Amino acid sequence: MECVRIITENNEKQMLSQYATLSANTQGRKREEEKCNLRTDFQRDRDRIIHSKAFRRLKHKTQVFLSPESDHYRTRLTHTLEVSQIARTLARALRLNEDLTEAIALGHDLGHTPFGHAGERALNDIMPFDFTHFDQSVRVCEILEKEGRGLNLTAEVLDGIKHHTRGEWAHTLEGKLVRFADRIAYINHDIDDAVRAGVISNEDIPKEIRDNLGHTKTQRITTLLNSVVENSKDDIAMDEGIFKHYDNLHEFLYKNVYLNPAAKAEESKVLGIVEGIYKDLLLHPQKMGEEYQRIIETDGLDRAICDYIAGMTDHYAVTVYSNIYIPKGWSI
Repeated sequence: MECVRIITENNEKQMLSQYATLSANTQGRKREEEKCNLRTDFQRDRDRIIHSKAFRRLKHKTQVFLSPESDHYRTRLTHTLEVSQIARTLARALRLNEDLTEAIALGHDLGHTPFGHAGERALNDIMPFDFTHFDQSVRVCEILEKEGRGLNLTAEVLDGIKHHTRGEWAHTLEGKLVRFADRIAYINHDIDDAVRAGVISNEDIPKEIRDNLGHTKTQRITTLLNSVVENSKDDIAMDEGIFKHYDNLHEFLYKNVYLNPAAKAEESKVLGIVEGIYKDLLLHPQKMGEEYQRIIETDGLDRAICDYIAGMTDHYAVTVYSNIYIPKGWSI
């Protein structure tokens, strides 16, 4: 039987855009591996990410609202799935490599901290080195998963994960596309969550933005996706006018949700929790597992503690902090 992977790779050459990244042309992995008969390298990367521990933990990590009472607010996992869906829609419409796009989208937040960006800021403030969730996502993929062996992903997937949010752009159109998809997803679902929480109403969104992008989440996403598809060819782009409203919508969200005292009231406690755990682990590094003892030997204690805290879920971080600092009931 002819190798299924080779059939898929040949189909890509015939069906995908001339600007797409072909699986057969991957720059490969740091550690060479025997090829899979069924899956391309990018398909294998997607599967490795989905089966990773870091991916499973995303379901208990904050997106925007800390410890919400309702089951319907986004978590870091549901955000990731929405990014993946939007990115795949764009990749298919532009005839780019859907498997590469999906792998980048599913892996882009693997290194995100507990408590969302509040946790990220806390670690960056405490650590003697710069901390960003996108660099940590790459570190998860290269080092932390599989007891220090990492996932051994392809260079294209790692590049897309590293450059998904700011700074230098990814070197593939698929990676650039995920950067657009990430922002389209979180702007719209964070507004949706904020409306559900009563922090804002749809009518609070400036009328000019609503008239140009749409009056509902579905309409806005459709407008933005159509603009990307209509304006992208050898690069990923958006109509200048639509991009202006898209940027203004992000600014509205930042001022009215991300900086809203009611929505972010609990975030002031995050630094105390993260710093409290950090100080305790400086004195008692043996509390971390064996894999972190290896990191202490190779990269130092601060790096090991950073990896340990960044990997925590919200609930686990609160539990660890409580076990250290909150007195327990005593009985005879």
